Amino acid sequence: MLDPKGPEAHRIAGVWWLMFGLATAVYVIVAGFIIVAMLRGRRTASGKGSRISDGHFIWIGGIIVPAVILLVLAVATVDSSNHLRAAERDPLRIEVVGKRWWWAVDYLDQHFTTANEVHVPVGRPIELGLDSDNVVHSFWVPQLGGKVDLIPGQHNVWRFKADRVGTYRGTCAEYCGIQHAKMSFLVVAQTPASFDTWALRRENPPSVPAGQLEANGEQVFVRAPCAGCHTVRGTSAQGTIGPDLTDFGSRSTIGSATVPNSPGYLGGWIVDAQTIKPGALMPPISLEPRDTQALIAYLESLK
Repeated sequence: MLDPKGPEAHRIAGVWWLMFGLATAVYVIVAGFIIVAMLRGRRTASGKGSRISDGHFIWIGGIIVPAVILLVLAVATVDSSNHLRAAERDPLRIEVVGKRWWWAVDYLDQHFTTANEVHVPVGRPIELGLDSDNVVHSFWVPQLGGKVDLIPGQHNVWRFKADRVGTYRGTCAEYCGIQHAKMSFLVVAQTPASFDTWALRRENPPSVPAGQLEANGEQVFVRAPCAGCHTVRGTSAQGTIGPDLTDFGSRSTIGSATVPNSPGYLGGWIVDAQTIKPGALMPPISLEPRDTQALIAYLESLK
């Protein structure tokens, strides 16, 4: 989100006024040449010669003046584009990879991975790397900026800065398959202190379950198919097909912002995710009821 009082906003406003001035100048110049052409025509019809030869008129009005205008526009455009694309100092570097159909979010400097939520500190420049390991996706947060495509084999970068605390919903803006409509995410803008606390907790996740029920759930998790697809740091689960679940309990949604993160929805997702998000790679998991409850308690405790 652009600060309306910041230097970037002033620079953009300056470019806008330059473009407006040039457009006005073009209008006046073109209108002037039209008037000159009309007067030349009348003088020729009346037998009076023109002070400017036809060759000079074509060179000045058709070549020199347009060339000067285009040159000024080119310089202003290139200068502004280079300035806006330049990296700011001390950006927070985050890598986002579009999956089927969810988002992997890797904090490069803090060395941890999460999914479907991008937490950022207010006022700090953000450098968001965007990639895809399958098809073309498009990362779009309407309240923060324009769309940026995620293209397999091409690394794109989106630079932005959030200036207000809040939660901003984003979505994939490029049709990418059966669950394109349910491939959303959240950008959570926090105060710097709140973000630091959030990041520190993820850098050092708790390694011991909070209680016996959660401990039983951890055992269910590592012996069930869950561990083959998901990672929970501090355990033997190191799967990479599905989202990293190390901080799952702190996320506000399940299935890439498809449903709220609550025990009820989580239970339904575990038992048969296809009823919630048909086509998702999450298979049905058949467990005893007590194991399901223990697994829910364990996953919700991961914060």
